[in-house]
Amino acid sequence: MASPSVLFAGQVEIDDKSEIALPGLEPGDRIELRVRKRDGSDQVLVLPQPVMAVVETLINRVLRGERVALLVEEQELSGAEVAAVLDTTQALAIHRMEIGELPFHYVGEQRRVLLKDTLALKAKLVVQRQAIRELCAEDLQYGR
Repeated sequence: MASPSVLFAGQVEIDDKSEIALPGLEPGDRIELRVRKRDGSDQVLVLPQPVMAVVETLINRVLRGERVALLVEEQELSGAEVAAVLDTTQALAIHRMEIGELPFHYVGEQRRVLLKDTLALKAKLVVQRQAIRELCAEDLQYGR
């Protein structure tokens, strides 16, 4: 059974956002979570540095009223979801699959692509587009 690509848990309503705003974290800072168990005991969890960045981003975005989704790299995306991540049309996303730029497999008659492969292609396309912009700027600079 495949997991959903995006699981929306609901929007969080916060009345007094100033009470939980995180200051900008700096190197050496720590986030500790205190978990109060049903029996009244406490457990303190120290979050690793990569998790701290995720928590800081999550809290700041929620405080701005944004909706947040958590995705994992191994999640499978549909053609429409791939197109949304790549900011392109579904037809072009499927074309990229068919010409081998984006690995995919079938689930029934539907193509499925791993999120990590989609993000890798997106990073490659960003680099290519930046190179094209630089070449165009250079052509304009020299009047070609």
